[in-house]
Amino acid sequence: MNVAFHEPWRLVNRLHRDLDRLMYTTNEDDAGSVASWTPAVDIREEEKQFVLHVDLPGVEPDKIEVTLEKGVLTLRGSRELANRDERSGFRRVERVSGTFYRRFALPDTADSQSVKARHTNGVLEVTIPKQAQVLPRRIEIESA
Repeated sequence: MNVAFHEPWRLVNRLHRDLDRLMYTTNEDDAGSVASWTPAVDIREEEKQFVLHVDLPGVEPDKIEVTLEKGVLTLRGSRELANRDERSGFRRVERVSGTFYRRFALPDTADSQSVKARHTNGVLEVTIPKQAQVLPRRIEIESA
């Protein structure tokens, strides 16, 4: 009599192993890739400002670059995990590392000269004030 073992999760476990192996063999410095991962971003509009909250756990503030050019806010940086090359003993690797890159077009109402950024507890907060609302000016017509 032959005994057959049924392992319903075998295919899923194999997929995890194959994906892990694929991730280990990719070149993180490949110039063809723009970003290795994408951080989650919440954008809130308030009465006097826009606020972005960017989840960047494990990213040091000196590894984050925030730039503003021609009305486009760009966030880029990198996260390196300790002992990334020491793969022995890992059963699963889910935390990502490498570079990230996000761009946001700012509305015309944004005051691009007063943008501020703050990093607290793994969350980058970017505050973009709105410009003071300019009311139309009535121009008197002189008679000749």
